[in-house]
Amino acid sequence: MKKYILLFFTFFFCAALSSQEKSKAFKSGERLRYKMSYSGFLRAGTAILEVDEKELNGKKVFHTKGSGWTSGMIKWFFEVDDKYESYFDKDTIKPYLFKRKINEGGYKKHRITSFNHVSNRAYTQDFTLQKDTSVAFLNVQDMLSSFYYLRGRDVKSMKKGEEIAIDMFMDSQVYPFKLRFLGRELLKTKFGKINTMIFRPLVQSGRIFKAQESVTLWITDDANKIPIKMKADLAVGSLRADLEQYKGLANPFIKK
Repeated sequence: MKKYILLFFTFFFCAALSSQEKSKAFKSGERLRYKMSYSGFLRAGTAILEVDEKELNGKKVFHTKGSGWTSGMIKWFFEVDDKYESYFDKDTIKPYLFKRKINEGGYKKHRITSFNHVSNRAYTQDFTLQKDTSVAFLNVQDMLSSFYYLRGRDVKSMKKGEEIAIDMFMDSQVYPFKLRFLGRELLKTKFGKINTMIFRPLVQSGRIFKAQESVTLWITDDANKIPIKMKADLAVGSLRADLEQYKGLANPFIKK
């Protein structure tokens, strides 16, 4: 279960690489809270995504924070306490600064990455290994800026089976990432019935996920495009994430 919080932040979004929509998908003050559950019945933890306007080096930017932690019985077996922060441009969503501090069952990382968009190099300070690295990049997003960058794109014209590609900077490397559009569904939730779009991230098989296409995402089919549900098959059992609280949305949350 080591990577599930990381994958939550990495994959719990969708978008298409086309023109920007007139309405903004998010604004300062938005806060999303998710209930994580194991195999659909045992609460595994909580994840929160929030965004505010801040100032960085004299420039107004969006400051986003993502946090995740295990709770209940799951915490006895595998304790997770993860924190992510991203500072990115309010208009272009280009990342300027990314912070990651995680503790996953004793596995710890503490890294700060700054992005220089003039030299196209990312500089990472690793406080755990006490090592600095410099990596060249071109048009990348960090783990949190990806979420907001892609939410701001137009997905209305996507057809079933189409895929989306983006380069994501993570752990001092650039990783290719894809999403496949599966279709639409009227999803029953605690808030009522919600029109959703369904996506599946294409991920490498590894210690946690059984197959390349083991994660399914449901995104609200409205101007907000917020993740409302995730289901991931694990090596043992499955993981679910369901939206349980929200506030500060930029657009009306349409329910039936």
